[in-house]
Amino acid sequence: MKVFISWSGNKSHHVALVFRDWLPSVIQSIKPYVSSEDIDKGARWSTDIATELENSTFGILCVTKDNINAPWLSFEAGALSKTMDKSFVSPFLFDIKRSEVDGPILQFQSTIFQKEDIHKLLKSLNKACGEASIPEAMLNKAFEVWYPTLEEELNKIKGIQDETEATDSPKDLSPAYSEIL
Repeated sequence: MKVFISWSGNKSHHVALVFRDWLPSVIQSIKPYVSSEDIDKGARWSTDIATELENSTFGILCVTKDNINAPWLSFEAGALSKTMDKSFVSPFLFDIKRSEVDGPILQFQSTIFQKEDIHKLLKSLNKACGEASIPEAMLNKAFEVWYPTLEEELNKIKGIQDETEATDSPKDLSPAYSEIL
């Protein structure tokens, strides 16, 4: 099953890459897609993304404080939820509380960085795999084996600065592009 992993911004991109590598370890039938890694050089990125959005039945949106209102996340969430009964969109909230989420992303059942909640996400992914799903007992064992790796990798990302944090620092005194223009 194809899983589209949506990201926008530095921290969100790192989270997407961790999920891209981790998900097939738990459920081997999952084929994750992250635009920065899965578009061939020389390909038309817009066509490639549009094709993946159309062919994916499950999407994970990597949401941080920095990208909560990013247009691309909203666009990809809408494209992924194209058919209400056959597609799923799960925002993964990283370093952001559910109470801080607003806008169109709020309509989707979110997942937080907590072991039990991520386990529920994996159960939903496995169920969406249909005939390619693995038995629940096997899923539970695989999750227990692989979760510490996910937790370790995601904890490393917590220290990464988002773009707004980086540009708000007093060191960055260069004029914005709009000011230059």
